[in-house]
Amino acid sequence: MTPFRPGLAAALVTVLTLTLGGCAMGTTAPASARADAASDAKGSFGQVDCRKAKCIALTFDAGPAKDTPRLLDVLKEKRVPATFFLLGRDHVLKHPETVRRIEDEGHEVANHTWSHEILTDKEPGEIRAELERTQLAIEDVIGKRPRLMRPPQGRTDATVSEICEELGLSQVLWSATAKDYSTNDSALIRKRILDQAGKDGIILLHDIYEGTVPAVPGIIDTLKERGYTFVTVPQLMAPAEPRPGTVYRP
Repeated sequence: MTPFRPGLAAALVTVLTLTLGGCAMGTTAPASARADAASDAKGSFGQVDCRKAKCIALTFDAGPAKDTPRLLDVLKEKRVPATFFLLGRDHVLKHPETVRRIEDEGHEVANHTWSHEILTDKEPGEIRAELERTQLAIEDVIGKRPRLMRPPQGRTDATVSEICEELGLSQVLWSATAKDYSTNDSALIRKRILDQAGKDGIILLHDIYEGTVPAVPGIIDTLKERGYTFVTVPQLMAPAEPRPGTVYRP
C-alpha cells in the first residue's frame, strides 16, 4: 500500500464532497440526531445536556504520534474530553501505550483507517481491510472496537457507508478545520479554529503536525471564555447513539 504522505493528503483534505452516482449523499447533523432522540424520550443525555449547553467537539486525526502524550497532558489539565481518529499502521501499532492512555483518560477512540488511503478509490475488499485492520489493532490494545470512523479527506460514498454499517461504524466529518497540515504557525491555527467555531460544531485538528499541539491550550481557553462546553462526538449527539453507516456532519 502507498504510505501516508501528509503533503499529498493536504491537497484535498478540505474536500467534503460525498459522491453517490454523481449526487450529493445525505448527512445527519449531530444536533438533529439528538433532537430526534430527545423527542422520543429515549436514552440518556449523559454528563452534559447539549440542548442547553453550548457544546463543541474537539477531534484529532492521524495519530497517535510523538506529540500526543503532550496533548493528553493539556487535555487532562484543562479537563477537556476529545475524540481521536487513529491510524492503524505506524501509529496504533507504534504507540499502543498512548492509545491505552487515550482510552483510560476518558477520550473517544475512533478509526481513521489503516494507511490513510482514499476509500472511494478502493474496491470493497480493500475498504473493508482498511477499516477492519484498524478495528482489530485498537481492540488488541483497549479491549473493544471503535464505533466511529473518519474517512480520509472526508471522502465517502454508498459503498463505504455500507461497509461501515457492516462493521458497526458511524462516519464523522467536521465543521471547523485549521488546515494545520499547511502551517506550523500555532497562532494562525488557533485563529482559524476560533473563526469557524460554532455551537454543536466538530473541530478537526491533527496531533501529528508541529504547530498544532501548542495551539490547543489557547483554543480551549478562548472557547471556554465564549461559553463553550467540550464534549466527545457521541456526547454531542446524546441521547442518540451513533448509528452505523450514517454520515454525521454539523
